[in-house]
Amino acid sequence: MTVPVRPEDAFDVPAVHAWVRSTVDVPDGEPEVRQFPGGASNLTYLLRYPDRDLVLRRPPVGRKAVSAHDMRREYRVQRQLKPVYPYVPDVVGLCEDHGILGSDFYLMDRVPGIILRGDLPPDMTLAPAEAHALATTLVDRLVDLHRVDPAAAGLGDLGKGAGYVGRQVRGWTERYAAARTPNVPDFVPVTDWLARRRPDDVATVVVHNDWRFDNVVLDADLAVVAVLDWEMATLGDPLMDLGGALAYWIQADDDAFFQRARRQPTHLPGMPTRAELVAHYAERTGSPLPDWSFYEVFGLFRLAVIMQQIYYRYHHGQTHNPAFEDFWTFVAYLEWRCREVIG
Repeated sequence: MTVPVRPEDAFDVPAVHAWVRSTVDVPDGEPEVRQFPGGASNLTYLLRYPDRDLVLRRPPVGRKAVSAHDMRREYRVQRQLKPVYPYVPDVVGLCEDHGILGSDFYLMDRVPGIILRGDLPPDMTLAPAEAHALATTLVDRLVDLHRVDPAAAGLGDLGKGAGYVGRQVRGWTERYAAARTPNVPDFVPVTDWLARRRPDDVATVVVHNDWRFDNVVLDADLAVVAVLDWEMATLGDPLMDLGGALAYWIQADDDAFFQRARRQPTHLPGMPTRAELVAHYAERTGSPLPDWSFYEVFGLFRLAVIMQQIYYRYHHGQTHNPAFEDFWTFVAYLEWRCREVIG
């Protein structure tokens, strides 16, 4: 689904079209431009030409984390992964001329298919067995990614090596402090607990870091045909990737407030619980899992930081997207949820 481009996210279409024409085989004549509404970080647009649909990715305006929104890096990750992980869209061009959009941006071919968001499309139903199979397939594709040899993909230098868990705890703690506004908690009890309890890395693999239904494209048989949004991909601990993914997994018996934040149809009959998905991951990898509470708390805290960074931009008038107005309330809720897990 696409929507008209929000005024604050509009760009110079003739300038972009001129660059596209110099890079990609498209006909003359400016494309129809629409915006994908789902993303809350980088901005994603559909460029519709008569015989080809392209997707443009660019950073948002306003305050950005120093290491975030690196289009060159996101482009490179997809280009290098494609030969060894077939679920990556074809990237077709990177623009580093800031005179066009004021930042780097890149293009990829659009992959047609189904993207599941908060609820199923009106014409789609899932029997409980289908819902269960779909959820386990999502985890299976994450396992496949974690099995990729980073060196074979030419991505051996993507991360910083051992010590990923510790760096993540420190880094997200610092990001939260930098983005905190007066209406949210300080999270100090949570971050202190994470710092004390952090385990050693279990492995160093390619991690996606934003693994959700709305970042995968399904075909008519509900097979995954593409994985989107590689902005935060790096080399890191696979259990941290799984913990981050399951922070978004709102199951049917979660409380009403958490249900308000649901962005995936993970509440449907047949959908596994978070605990069942952790067990499935362990079975598929054949590796025993350490105490899961650390990864659960980290995933919830990380989600709170992501929401707070977005809310910071709204709070300071750097974006006016009304979808972000109440993010601070979910940040406070996630702090409570972290403390509930900690006990």
